[in-house]
Amino acid sequence: MMMILCGLFHCTIRGHKITKYALSVLGGYPHPVESGLSSFHNTYYGKSAMMTPSTLSAARKLLYIFVVHCFLIAGLAEAQAQKPDLRTESNVVNVPTLVLDQNGKPVFGLRAADFAIEDNGKTQNVALDETAEPPPFSIVIAVQTGRSAKSEFSRMAGFNALLEPIMAHGNARISLVTFDSEVTQLKGFTTEIGDLSPMLTKLRPGDQGAAILSAIRYSVTLLEHEPLQRQRILLLISETRDHGSQGVDLDEAVRVIQSSNTLVYALAFGPALSSVLDDLRGKLEPESDHVDPVQFAVKMAELGRQGMRKNVAKTAAHLTGGEYELFKSGNGFQNYLNAFTNHLYSRYVLYFTPEEPQPGLHPLRVRMRNSQTLTVISRPTYWARGRPN
Repeated sequence: MMMILCGLFHCTIRGHKITKYALSVLGGYPHPVESGLSSFHNTYYGKSAMMTPSTLSAARKLLYIFVVHCFLIAGLAEAQAQKPDLRTESNVVNVPTLVLDQNGKPVFGLRAADFAIEDNGKTQNVALDETAEPPPFSIVIAVQTGRSAKSEFSRMAGFNALLEPIMAHGNARISLVTFDSEVTQLKGFTTEIGDLSPMLTKLRPGDQGAAILSAIRYSVTLLEHEPLQRQRILLLISETRDHGSQGVDLDEAVRVIQSSNTLVYALAFGPALSSVLDDLRGKLEPESDHVDPVQFAVKMAELGRQGMRKNVAKTAAHLTGGEYELFKSGNGFQNYLNAFTNHLYSRYVLYFTPEEPQPGLHPLRVRMRNSQTLTVISRPTYWARGRPN
């Protein structure tokens, strides 16, 4: 970069060019000895073009200014390249938050000052990413193909067309996963809807398994390998109960979901077998300003196990601050995917840095400071690793 700048630098002092000397100082030519500019000048331009002391002094001053300027530009460029994204540091907690009005429509135009975030009962300093461009997304679509899923394929007609608005933004990478008793990645992360269309329109029926917990763990692992600055999304399409997951118990499933920065959107088919999570948020409200992390983790794990036994999809969505819907028709499926796309780009990217993070599971609450009528959807917990030594 410096050599390019030096090559462009070309000036004249009283008719004498110093470009080549500037290049010599920076390594482009052999550096002259103490006889200095005058000797170098004589070598390259001939002794007939004599450089006077005043010319030599002026050239030297301008040359020093130029060299310093080059180093400053290079230093600023390097500093800018190494400037960290604060939202990707390990101690920064990202809290994507959806705000809905009384009609279920997204609310826009809010500022950081409109939100309050409480970490273990303590109010935090909220920051909001207000960039005009939508954040980049990495999305895993996990579709159940086993058990009764075959009868739902016709309701998923037009699946690929419903994803086109997401791909049209140009900032989304999507991977396709299917599962019955086994989990298979049909397509790695891609930015082209054409790579997914043939697979989405020709889903093949699987066996009698529905390893939802295994599919969640597999999908989360895929997303964890994506760059930190990308929001991680799991779109889960399945029935409500797990059948056949191997090597994943309920405790591990809860831990994986709670410790992940993945947002789960769950679209379920089949009857809703339990409403155990309907009042889960109320049960998790702290009874005092401080909640013991150990007791909270135990309580949360138990509630998570209860939910996983009854409705895996709904539990996974709630634990990550995502959304859950039960579709019973093709129109219902399409309406939900349209809402998924709309809500995906309507979330506020809130974040904060805990002042004294204690390792473990933390209760998290996001609320509006000046409104009691709006609905706030966000993650209810996060895992803290503690401040590095």
